[in-house]
Amino acid sequence: MLETLERETGANPAYSIIVLHGLGADGNDFVPIVPQLLRSDWPPLRFVFPHAPFRPVTVNNGMLMRAWYDISGFDLDQKQDEAGIRASCAQVEQLLEREAQRGVPAHNLILAGFSQGGAVALATGLRHAQKLAGVVALSTYLPIAQVVAAERHGANTQLPIFMAHGTFDPVVPLMLGELSRDRLRAFGHPLEWHTYPMAHQVCPHEIHDLAEWLSARFAE
Repeated sequence: MLETLERETGANPAYSIIVLHGLGADGNDFVPIVPQLLRSDWPPLRFVFPHAPFRPVTVNNGMLMRAWYDISGFDLDQKQDEAGIRASCAQVEQLLEREAQRGVPAHNLILAGFSQGGAVALATGLRHAQKLAGVVALSTYLPIAQVVAAERHGANTQLPIFMAHGTFDPVVPLMLGELSRDRLRAFGHPLEWHTYPMAHQVCPHEIHDLAEWLSARFAE
C-alpha cells in the first residue's frame, strides 16, 4: 500500500478524492489546495494524497525520484512505460479499495492527478470495475491510449472527466492534452475542458472551475 497523507473536512466523509502528484513531487504538493477548493455547502470529504515510489527516470539521466512511471524521452506518447503505468494503476486500485472498506462507495470516489499523476488517474479510472464519481486530469494526457481503449470497463463508459491545461505548457504540450481530450470524448465521456494562460502549473481560476465541477458531482 502506498504511503499517504490525508485531510478530512468533517466526520464520516461521504466522498473521497485521491490526488496523485506529478513527477518528482510527493503527496504534500497538493495539500495546500484543499482550503482553496472547499465550498461551505459540500458534504464531508476525505482527501488522500499518496506518495509515488522512488524510481530512476530515464529522461532525467536516470536520477532517482518519486515517479508513477519512467519517461524515456520528451515525446511523452512514444515508447511509453506500460509496465510502470500498470503497476501504479494497481497501487491506486488498492487505495480505491481501501476507501470502499472505510465506507465510501465507489460511486462517491474521485480520482485526481497532475501531469504524471493525471495520466495514472485517467488510466485507472477508465479501467476500474465499479462506477466512479469522476476523474480530474490536470496538465496531462491519456497514456497508453490504445491499451486503455481496449481495456475500458463498462462500469465507467460515462465517467465524468474534468481536464485543464496551460496554453504555454513546456512539459506536456497543449496539443497532447487536446488529442487526449478528443479521444476521451470519442469514447463517449462527458468531459469538461479548460485552458489557462499558464505553463505547467495550477492557477486560481483553474481551482475555481474545478470547484464548480466538483459541486456538480456532489449534487448528482
